[in-house]
Amino acid sequence: MIKRKTWFVAAAIVVALALALAWALAPRPVEVELAPVTQGRFETTIDEDGKTRLAERYVVSAPLAGRLARITLREGDAVAADAPLAQLSSVLPAMLDERTLRELQARVEAAQDNVLRAGTRIARAQVTVDQARNEARRSEQLAQQGFIAPTKLEGDRLSTVAAQRELEAAAAEQRIATHELEQARAALGAVRQPAGGAGPRGFTVRAPVAGRVLRVLQTSEATVALGTPLLELGDTRRLEIVAELLTTDALAAQPGRRVMIERWGGPITLEGRVRSVEPAAFTKVSALGVEEQRVRVLIDITSPQAEWQALGDGYRVSVRIVTLAEDKAVQVPVSAVFPLPADGPTTNGGPAATTRFAVFVADGGRARQVPVALGARNGSAAWIRSGVAPGQQVIVYPPSTVRDGVRVSARKV
Repeated sequence: MIKRKTWFVAAAIVVALALALAWALAPRPVEVELAPVTQGRFETTIDEDGKTRLAERYVVSAPLAGRLARITLREGDAVAADAPLAQLSSVLPAMLDERTLRELQARVEAAQDNVLRAGTRIARAQVTVDQARNEARRSEQLAQQGFIAPTKLEGDRLSTVAAQRELEAAAAEQRIATHELEQARAALGAVRQPAGGAGPRGFTVRAPVAGRVLRVLQTSEATVALGTPLLELGDTRRLEIVAELLTTDALAAQPGRRVMIERWGGPITLEGRVRSVEPAAFTKVSALGVEEQRVRVLIDITSPQAEWQALGDGYRVSVRIVTLAEDKAVQVPVSAVFPLPADGPTTNGGPAATTRFAVFVADGGRARQVPVALGARNGSAAWIRSGVAPGQQVIVYPPSTVRDGVRVSARKV
């Protein structure tokens, strides 16, 4: 009886030891970091530094030779359109030789041509505005019916804003051309002797536009020649941003693209749009000594001027040009996506032409490898066209021990 009991105890101990050994040698669940599959707006951007500059600079020069009175304006002073900037007077009666008359008359004729050219530009810009408005109106109707994407409607609205800005710039150019014509006519009249035989009259140099004085090029009283630069003016309310992009990136920065302007010194992110991409590239040496082909991209600031009135000429900013925008996109962290081994033919020893991607989905405590159709990636998220659904959990930074069907557990933070 005692011997049988001893056998039962020994058998129980052996079974317990076997179970303990099996438990000890059984594979443990791999601790992984999980992230949910979300749905929302997805964007890809080109990030680059840029700097502000005035959309237009105006160098005011002496329209005739004479004695220049001391200019009292200083850098930063505000001037109104047609405000007096400098005073010119002749030291001696002007010598009206044939060359002087022809030069002044040529300036008048050139100014007349500029006025006509500005009028033509206004007419062309007005046609562009009408076309953009009609296109935006059609897009609004189609968007209400669900036939086009919201991004197309947004692009057409931005095109309308761009066309309106171009019309305003053309109108400003016409005003400046008219002012230059008046100045040229006044200069021609100032050097001619009045009918009564009196000496030559003084001449007032006036501002072509409203703005601020950027530089005073001739401060002291002096005798100046025809065409001597006197001041440089600019309207600080009309700033643009210049960003130098790699030529491969510039192809995606098409005119009308939305731009987010950051790190400019203010508390908010400003809005902008790409106005144009210059057609000629240039070579620039990077900080690492690598030669790069870059091209300048011009960006208009579309946020209200009151939000960025502290910005000035030559300020450094950071721009993010949106190259792709998708609403209601299914997204996962970019670290959850990995490429699958190529199983197709290769070319010249390289990978297959089409790269397939997959993610690990946590399903019932096990990792399931799921192939996905990758739409695009940015710095933090990947747009998944198909393969996963919102609400599922994916494994980010999957370790090498994770395989299809392996038990996993969420890592405790």
